[in-house]
Amino acid sequence: MGIKVLLAEDHHIIRQGLRSLLEKEINIRVVGEAVDGRETVRMVKELKPDVVVMDVSMPNLNGIEATRQISEEDADVKVIALSVHSDDPFVSGMLTAGAQGYLLKDCLFEELVKAIETVANGQLYLSARITQNVVQEYKSIKAKETHSVFDTLTAREREVLQLIAEGKSMKQIGAALFVSEKTVATHRQHIMEKLDIHTIPDLVKIAIREGLTNLE
Repeated sequence: MGIKVLLAEDHHIIRQGLRSLLEKEINIRVVGEAVDGRETVRMVKELKPDVVVMDVSMPNLNGIEATRQISEEDADVKVIALSVHSDDPFVSGMLTAGAQGYLLKDCLFEELVKAIETVANGQLYLSARITQNVVQEYKSIKAKETHSVFDTLTAREREVLQLIAEGKSMKQIGAALFVSEKTVATHRQHIMEKLDIHTIPDLVKIAIREGLTNLE
């Protein structure tokens, strides 16, 4: 049957290009495509892929948070980050969330195939430009940060923070998360209290700093 792969990428042309190339590989089978993190989490539950090739920066729910939810739900599903970002907090964020691989989008297609095969066999695969020493340094720095949103906020609060940073209204956030506007307002209040932040612009800044969104 081959390795079942789910592609998570919000740019249609990139997603279609990856699918076209991967479908030529005998031992790889693309079972689905997702356009944002929330859809990725849902499709993982439905399709049970072996490997998810995950863009880090996606709308509604970013790749870091989607990876965290997938890893908590099913540890057998392997995630490979495919990103333009080689800097913190993206690399450490993805690996800490549970990703088994990290590639840069300027890599050769052959490297992506090798990464898929490697993580499917339970091994870690990192782009040559992202060395193991740098990754360990990133993790060490993160562990010492007492105000990381990943340590301070709940998963739902992180989702709300991302949507706020993306400019969504209370009504839009409520609709996306299937909760009332009052509940969203309560989450926002808790976020501000926990992070000791008092303005929306400051919330946006910390969301960008922590890698929840880059507002591309």
